[in-house]
Amino acid sequence: MNNTPKVVWITGASSGIGKAMAFEWARLGYKVALSARRENLLQAIALEITNNGAEALVVPTDILVETAIESAVQKIIATWGRIDIAVANAGFGVFGSIDTLTAKDWSRQLQGNVIGLALTVKYALPYLKLTQGRIGLVGSVGAFVPNPYVGAYGASKAAVHSIGLTLQVELLNTGVSCTTIHPGFVVSEIARVDNQGVWHPDKVDPRPANLMWPTHKAAKVMVNAIIKRKRNYVFTTHGKVILWLQRWFPGIVRNMLAKGPKPG
Repeated sequence: MNNTPKVVWITGASSGIGKAMAFEWARLGYKVALSARRENLLQAIALEITNNGAEALVVPTDILVETAIESAVQKIIATWGRIDIAVANAGFGVFGSIDTLTAKDWSRQLQGNVIGLALTVKYALPYLKLTQGRIGLVGSVGAFVPNPYVGAYGASKAAVHSIGLTLQVELLNTGVSCTTIHPGFVVSEIARVDNQGVWHPDKVDPRPANLMWPTHKAAKVMVNAIIKRKRNYVFTTHGKVILWLQRWFPGIVRNMLAKGPKPG
């Protein structure tokens, strides 16, 4: 890095992977702009970052609202004058079998995970072109694996993968890179938020605890992938294995998932 600290903007920075990435970018010397809906949590993260000698900016943002995304970018530019890295991490899950999901369920899922992500890129991109910066899109192994009862979420992450591929073509020769990251199981609050966006702290995460990576471990490999301008990056070990099985033995994966536990 040169003598001017670079600026990274992270959406969904109030918890989970986004929070862990904020600390990792700050540890590496970046100025960190934090976006999410829960301002009180962002303020606590920013305080911890500044107490450790780095700079942080709280930019409350709801990715379901386009004007909020645009305003967030303008606040970052007004404060620091640049954006070097934009990490579109904000997202959530809408759960249920395909035959139970309503149009409202689908609309909310796609508005957040797809449209909100695309607009995050849209408004950051003019400034990323000035710095020949980096885009990080957070997808999921679920984009490629037919997990039952999370079909809307999987479809949204498949769209993220497609957006990433398209950006890699559109941004060729601009100096801006796009890294699409597909995590396997990582500790997060996603399973504790219902289809209306209400958080249930006592809800049990159904994912196998022994297969989940801690967020700090995930953040390190994700930040490294973005810095190295990798096009697509998959982790965890379990995520890589299930993708390999899906590619070569899809029938086995289908039967295995069909025998899994059903919600409720």
